[in-house]
Amino acid sequence: MRVVVLISGGGSNLQALIDAQQAGSLPITIAAVISNKSTAGGLTRAAKHNIPTQVVDHTQFDNREAFDQELQKVIDHYQPELVVLAGFMRILTPAFTNHYLGRMLNIHPSLLPKYQGLHTHQRALDAGDNEAGVTVHFVTAELDGGPLVAQARVPIVAEDDADTIAAKVLVEEHKIYPAVVKLFAQGRLSMEGGKALIDGEAVKL
Repeated sequence: MRVVVLISGGGSNLQALIDAQQAGSLPITIAAVISNKSTAGGLTRAAKHNIPTQVVDHTQFDNREAFDQELQKVIDHYQPELVVLAGFMRILTPAFTNHYLGRMLNIHPSLLPKYQGLHTHQRALDAGDNEAGVTVHFVTAELDGGPLVAQARVPIVAEDDADTIAAKVLVEEHKIYPAVVKLFAQGRLSMEGGKALIDGEAVKL
């Protein structure tokens, strides 16, 4: 299954997908890695594995709509069956998200619907939560608001700060994202009627 991965940073989740693909456990071809930042470390990771890379620099566009239109054009050139957001730090327009509805996934470092947006681990600490985690969800026009597919949880202990929680959560991210992409590639995961379905059953988290 052809996949395009969008990144803005180091690309550790991209690496997890590459590793799973190369190990033979993930039946995908990463057709391209696209970043909105030329300095994104994930571009180097992709190049090491001979995966095509492209940069669509958001600062070169007058508005969000113009950027999204160009990004969509670049993505569609690679004809992906799935678009994977792996630390892609842009808020996407409804026209863009609707174009890929049901075939775009995102990973978010909180137990959604808690803590949409940024600084999720610090917000969990400030709220006195005893656990944090990560969620994979389908992307819709609502920021971090699409149907939830899977979650992984980690405990918050007394000595934790935002950085130690982030490190624990990242370990889980690298397991959960390839697992969800695999479900989609196998035809077992879909989005219908605003719900995520696995093997035809609505996901309950």
